Amino acid sequence: MVTSAHEGMHRIFQERPEILAPVFGVLGVPLSAKATVDAVTTDVTEARPLERRVDTVLRVGPSDGEDFLLAVEAQSGKVPSKEASWAYYIAYLQAKFGLPVLLLVVCQDRATAKWAAGPFDCGARGWTALRTYPLVAGPDNLPVITDARTAAKNLALAAFSALAHARSSECGDILEAISSALLEIQQTDPDSAEYVFDFLDVTLGKTPAGEKWMEIMSTFVSYFPGRGTLRETLYLKGQAEDRSAMILRVLEKRGISVPKDTQERVTACTDLDTLTLWFDRSLTATAAEDLFAERSPGGS
Repeated sequence: MVTSAHEGMHRIFQERPEILAPVFGVLGVPLSAKATVDAVTTDVTEARPLERRVDTVLRVGPSDGEDFLLAVEAQSGKVPSKEASWAYYIAYLQAKFGLPVLLLVVCQDRATAKWAAGPFDCGARGWTALRTYPLVAGPDNLPVITDARTAAKNLALAAFSALAHARSSECGDILEAISSALLEIQQTDPDSAEYVFDFLDVTLGKTPAGEKWMEIMSTFVSYFPGRGTLRETLYLKGQAEDRSAMILRVLEKRGISVPKDTQERVTACTDLDTLTLWFDRSLTATAAEDLFAERSPGGS
């Protein structure tokens, strides 16, 4: 099943190509930071009944050499059939575009990364007809960025680092560094800050690392209230939904009947201050309508 983490591990190279040079650097493959990067179709199907798609294909134009294609695959576990698929992708792309091809496999765990490194042979009777050598980026070679200044210099790479190390104990420190970097660049580069904000929220999801990011994000939103960004809007919407559900649950647990119109009024409310007031009242209410009682003059 394709997950948000899977999508993020390869799509970030399309959306933030500036991470290519540093990632290639740790892999020992020199690449100019000034290289041009363009997305290429991921469809490598020849016969329609058998659909084949690479996760991401990029055409890279180094300033110091010939163009090449980079096929990027996100891999969450060992899948033996991928060995043949990867060889096919490389051969097909080279034949179709007439350019050299490199394959980059991105992993979140060491066992998968070790397997993905290959090499994978195709041959018979002691003769190798084809050998595939993927480049592999994973927890063992991607940097652990825990310094806020370093994170601020390349936010996208820091976000990629957090995703790659999401299952390790170091991820919390990476996320803390990113949050400090976001506070530093929020005013000077809001687009990058917004991208990283959303990228981590979506790709980390409901994992321990995702919960840590949500905790950090709640603090971040308090620094910039009312900015109206997509991230803030979605965060506040989630807070309102959680608070509405809690109010109704308290009434239910206390054995108080909740009419449909009351339930609809509570769930439709998006004002956190109002919901907080209703929650406080739900703790002592004797009937559902007590949530909405007007305060008497001088009353509490």
